[in-house]
Amino acid sequence: MIRSTRAGRALAVAGVVALALTACAGGDDEAGSGGDATSSGGGDGGEALHIGTILPVTGSLAQLGPPEIAGVDLAVKEINDAGGLFGSDVKVTHTDSSDAQNASVATASAQELISAGVSAIIGAASSSVTKNIVDDITGAGIVQVSPANTATDLSGYSDFYFRTAPPDTVQGDVLGNLIVGDGASNVGILVFNDSYGTSLRDVVEGVVGEAGGTVVYGTSGQEFDPAETNFATIVADAIAAGPDAIAILAFTDQTPAIVRELAAQGWDMSKTYFVDGNLQNFGTEGDTGFPAGTLENAQGTLPGAYPSEEFQGRMLEVDPGLKDYSYGPESYDATMLVALAALKGGASDGETIQANMAAVSGADGGTECTGWEECSKLLADGEDIAYQSASGVGPFNEANDPSSAFIGIYQFGPENTYTFSRSEEGEVPQG
Repeated sequence: MIRSTRAGRALAVAGVVALALTACAGGDDEAGSGGDATSSGGGDGGEALHIGTILPVTGSLAQLGPPEIAGVDLAVKEINDAGGLFGSDVKVTHTDSSDAQNASVATASAQELISAGVSAIIGAASSSVTKNIVDDITGAGIVQVSPANTATDLSGYSDFYFRTAPPDTVQGDVLGNLIVGDGASNVGILVFNDSYGTSLRDVVEGVVGEAGGTVVYGTSGQEFDPAETNFATIVADAIAAGPDAIAILAFTDQTPAIVRELAAQGWDMSKTYFVDGNLQNFGTEGDTGFPAGTLENAQGTLPGAYPSEEFQGRMLEVDPGLKDYSYGPESYDATMLVALAALKGGASDGETIQANMAAVSGADGGTECTGWEECSKLLADGEDIAYQSASGVGPFNEANDPSSAFIGIYQFGPENTYTFSRSEEGEVPQG
């Protein structure tokens, strides 16, 4: 999913957060360059794999940073606990992406990681941020894998750009059908003018129209500025259009103010829909909280299969402070796929990883496997593999998108926190 925007947060975070957490930074053991992987993951065959991340530590998507970083760190931990890759521990350097309103942060992070010689970068979370840095990253021959980008126009952007989250064609289809299935025919959309918001809006609008409904507010030209803080007129105009459901397509910076304004103007909040960019446990306290019952029965969508309790427990081992798991499985999968691609190709450079990403995802078939130990042993035995993702996405298609994905549907309770309701699986269209 996604993307990001936020006004006025100029935090010179660049080398900053070079949170340079080098997870289990192994030695500099070199083991020759290699062809096909015919040795185990801990055996010789190539140089140490160095992965970088550009994920939101600050900015309007900062709530996604902890689970995404934990997903990467969990994958690296499991690989290194099993002996590493090419005789060395996999190294990871974390940096901040912030958001599109602070574009210099991600630009500096990208340059830092390019200079450090990483072979792959996990991130960004924001589609808008990715669009600012993807040319620099892929142009340097570095594989970029986003665990959360959903903008439709990133499909097939570069041979070196992949994502483990589905484009908005899938979430938008599920969201539109959810709204229509709940009986709405006149839909209002409060959408900010960001590639994430407008891309998702276009899909939802198409689904509603095909079902015989109408988007009565929020069509092209009715977006709001991402820096907007006063939503009184915007909400009044939306309600005046006579919707029987309203979807909020924005980030967590704008959403609390929108919710408060909707409630103040008498909107039935149970007919409100959220998306991955703003679905969070708002609660009843603090700057983002609302009075108990405000969001009761409101719903939201989030790409990815709901993580099992076992997987949640593994993530909590690397970050006991996690409050949710959004895009954690996708980040784990992105890291695993990069390492497996390096192992299959016998080298850790970007070109080798790029050439083998689709194959290890199962695009060409192969033996199904889960996790590093099982998958790396199969590769060491010369078998083709079909990595079974923690997030439930299918193998990469020709556009380097997952070929299928689950979208979770969640419902808010009286404490303004959400619980999992069900999942819908969708195919990702190509072309």
